Amino acid sequence: MKCRQPGKHARSDGELTRERLLHSALALFAEHGFAKTSTRQLAEAAGTNLAAISYYFGDKAGLYRAAFTELHGNSEDDMARYVGVKLSLTQALCGFFGGFVEPLKHGTLMKQCVKLHMRELLEPTGLWAEEINQGIKPMHDALVQVLCRHLGLRRPDDEVQRLAVCIAALGVHLHVGRDVTDAVAPQLHTKPHSLDRWVDRLAMYAEAMVAAEAARRKTTEAARGGATKEKK
Repeated sequence: MKCRQPGKHARSDGELTRERLLHSALALFAEHGFAKTSTRQLAEAAGTNLAAISYYFGDKAGLYRAAFTELHGNSEDDMARYVGVKLSLTQALCGFFGGFVEPLKHGTLMKQCVKLHMRELLEPTGLWAEEINQGIKPMHDALVQVLCRHLGLRRPDDEVQRLAVCIAALGVHLHVGRDVTDAVAPQLHTKPHSLDRWVDRLAMYAEAMVAAEAARRKTTEAARGGATKEKK
């Protein structure tokens, strides 16, 4: 659920119209959902006409898909932050969480992206399944491989899968729990460089989780070794 800030290069009138439609659609779909948002509302909010929707997106469904996908970071770009085999565990985790923290700097756009994702969960159109298969699962699998490498495992098991889910949950909560954090500890988001500090802290917490898992495995292996000796 990581929204991408629009670029700042000079745009043509057509590009500006398309962008207005895209951003207006994000706001309206996030607030009202796909079914309860009309093409007329979308056009009026963007200050354009119905023909523009057809021209740039084909139809309302095409505009919804664009609002759901185009303003999100590319999963391949996000994975490039942490999959390098030469990265230390700390560097990999900082790269992983950097992909979650960067969108928080985009304010309202990020909140609307999260809200649209939550609404898609409640009122599915099929895009959430695509998001899982094409974005979330590849990123999860990449994180699992990072953890296997640093835990010295040839292949992942259920415990590594569980660890990856727990680590990712730290980053996801920054988005889905933003309103809660703003209510209970707003200074964590409003102080200078407070968002950047999240990257270091989350990486530190996640590294402690990896260390705990490594210690658990070591203890388990030692116990199994002791049991084997007793049987002999």
